[in-house]
Amino acid sequence: MTKHLALLACVAAALAACEHDRSITDPAAMAVEASRQAQRDDDSRGGSDGPRAVYTLTNQVGGNAVAVFKRAADGTLTAAGTIATGGAGTGAGLGSQGAIALSDDGRWLFAVNAGSNEVSALRVGPSGLTLTSRTASGGTLPISLTVRGNVLYVLNAGGTGNITGFTVGEDGRLRAIAGSTRSLSGSAVGPAQVAFSPDGRSLIVTEKNTNLIDVYSVGRNGIASGPASVASAGATPFGFAFGPRGDVFVSEASGSASSYDLGRRGGLRVVSGVVLTHQGAPCWAVVTEDGRFGYTGNGAGSVSAFAIAANGAISLVDADGGTAVIGSAVNDIALSHNSRYLYVLQTSGAQAIHAFRIQADGHLAALGAIAGLPAGTRGLAAF
Repeated sequence: MTKHLALLACVAAALAACEHDRSITDPAAMAVEASRQAQRDDDSRGGSDGPRAVYTLTNQVGGNAVAVFKRAADGTLTAAGTIATGGAGTGAGLGSQGAIALSDDGRWLFAVNAGSNEVSALRVGPSGLTLTSRTASGGTLPISLTVRGNVLYVLNAGGTGNITGFTVGEDGRLRAIAGSTRSLSGSAVGPAQVAFSPDGRSLIVTEKNTNLIDVYSVGRNGIASGPASVASAGATPFGFAFGPRGDVFVSEASGSASSYDLGRRGGLRVVSGVVLTHQGAPCWAVVTEDGRFGYTGNGAGSVSAFAIAANGAISLVDADGGTAVIGSAVNDIALSHNSRYLYVLQTSGAQAIHAFRIQADGHLAALGAIAGLPAGTRGLAAF
């Protein structure tokens, strides 16, 4: 009964209130360069490739837009306006993580238009965002995307569902990679997220309805093959994030989190199975850049912190799992580029983004919230 109620809470939170082109660059090779760039501390050096900002999607039926919030050096946010994506949203929940994503260097922002079956690319510049292209997603109801180097994959949840790959041109335009579309494990699987592994050699997709995690191998030409599907350790796998050593931290909407090791050949091995959060509907997940901490955004209105051991094993930082209490429905979370700050999207009541500083022991210090977002807002990304 408890698991069933938690699952219902997650569904309510996530679904109602949880061209110019260049040759394809090997995603694995690009991951090496991305790792080097990630070592830069944007606060101590006074800047980085991309402006310090937090982004979310208004997801409105009458016209989707990216809402931009400038991030100060102390992690606090200031509203900086919106820019239209040129497509349409759904006005309601997407049931996903990764509806909006930044390139490795923070210079490009990509967003799903779930209501018009498109992906928008926006250039990130010192003066703000500029829409550069809008491209058909290769399916219906795009809900999640991931980018590594100049290869982007989108997860389409409509119909039978699929993942489809694109190259990202120097001008930000997307072009479909011939032969890259791959099915999921079946139809009506309830997919939640797609993401590249740190080395760029694998893609992972979580399936809520089947309790499966799909692993695709990615070739040097950017074309995915597979999937090889494995059973999730816990029920209703939803959001996930990678640690720097290739470990995978997965939130499970039934009320838990698990961790896995992703082998060099793309196989998943359970490290920690079903660690209860004691909080309702943990649906969204992030891992700090150093791999020491993972966080789940819980649909019931809280954040749970996990300590991550060197072998990928996870354990709660707080016994009750209530590291931060938002007070009403959480719908996504994101880390700043330097992993100093955690941002939490609240989609009921105030419709706000809450900011937290990550402390040395994994606890969270509240920095305040900024409200004013429209109902239906979904997705979160930060730099």
